[in-house]
Amino acid sequence: MTSRRRFLVAAGLTAGATGLAAGSATTTSAKQGTGSASSTKNPAFEGTYQSGIIDEPRAASTVAALDVTAENRYELQELFCTVTERARSLTSGDLFDPTANGVIETPTDSGTLGSGPGPDSLSITLGVGASLFDRRFGLKPKRPHRLIEMDTFAGDRLEPDKCGGDLSLIISANGRDTVLHALRDILRHTRGGMQVRWKQDGFTSAPRPSGTPRNHFGFKDGISNPTTSELTKLVWAHDHDQRWTANGTYQAVRLIRMFTEFWDRIGITEQNNIFGRDRATGAPLDGNRETDQPSFAMDPKGSVIPLTSHMRLANPRTAETDGQRILRRSFNYESGLSANGDLDVGLVFVCYQADITKQFATIQRRLSEDPLNDYISHIGGGYFLALPGVRGSSDYLGQDLFV
Repeated sequence: MTSRRRFLVAAGLTAGATGLAAGSATTTSAKQGTGSASSTKNPAFEGTYQSGIIDEPRAASTVAALDVTAENRYELQELFCTVTERARSLTSGDLFDPTANGVIETPTDSGTLGSGPGPDSLSITLGVGASLFDRRFGLKPKRPHRLIEMDTFAGDRLEPDKCGGDLSLIISANGRDTVLHALRDILRHTRGGMQVRWKQDGFTSAPRPSGTPRNHFGFKDGISNPTTSELTKLVWAHDHDQRWTANGTYQAVRLIRMFTEFWDRIGITEQNNIFGRDRATGAPLDGNRETDQPSFAMDPKGSVIPLTSHMRLANPRTAETDGQRILRRSFNYESGLSANGDLDVGLVFVCYQADITKQFATIQRRLSEDPLNDYISHIGGGYFLALPGVRGSSDYLGQDLFV
């Protein structure tokens, strides 16, 4: 892993450096993120939280699950240092020098972005899965209490080669080439330390005509998210007996295949009733704008918004379910054709919460009666803890795992 030993020394790991000052959040709205989809400014790499969580997905994104191949605890520590070093360099827009290592036949960079990446709203988010806390590295005592293996829910058609992983890496930027360049760079510098288990590329379309972007079914996806003031309660980890997880968040990733040929044959009224929203405006069926709150209490029998509608099952908007809400950061994918010749399209569902069991998993069980299940299939994914942010130039992602 290139430069890892230099970074270990710079980080003061052999001396057990501690007491670094925490950064501050750079966003003001969970819905707004750090910038608009057309922004080119990269989110700040250092801070209390990792970038790419509060920030909404950009035009291009990739989620990759990785298996750690490091042979011991020290090599694992080096791996986290190297990922941190590369993420910091990539998001800072450092220029490339193809002769920096003195061997022009072995360039220091792929060259796909020319002499430097430039600002392209690049964010890189690293997470750890439950499988990392097995016997290999002596991390079992550090396993977050709320980090579980991914559940299998009614109707799932999970494909083993698309599930799990020791680590998750979500990269998002305005351009596909920027995302691929970042992934190639990180994999190149961590060769021998980790390898890709599965990955899914995706994209987020510009809002049409405005507001929240749409999924492949034509509906706006992710309209209702927690506000900034609700993030502490709903999103950031608060494992009081595991202080190292503070300012991290639990990440659920689900690969959802969408049967668009089947969906496109049903009428618009049925589509609206399945979602509980108007496809054109995104408004609840009892409202006029996508931001309008549905009045479920005024419609107890589901005469306007069906009791089985996706939005009503996912978020009943009761006092009992208020703490189950999640922060959605999903994006679309398109991967050619399925084995039966249909379009292989769908949603990379990504959400963040303080407790997967109480939030995402509870919602998913409630959705077992969702009519939308006839038109989708959950085929893969995993649960991870998105690590706390990097708190200074001597810090690295996952440092508290090793103290």
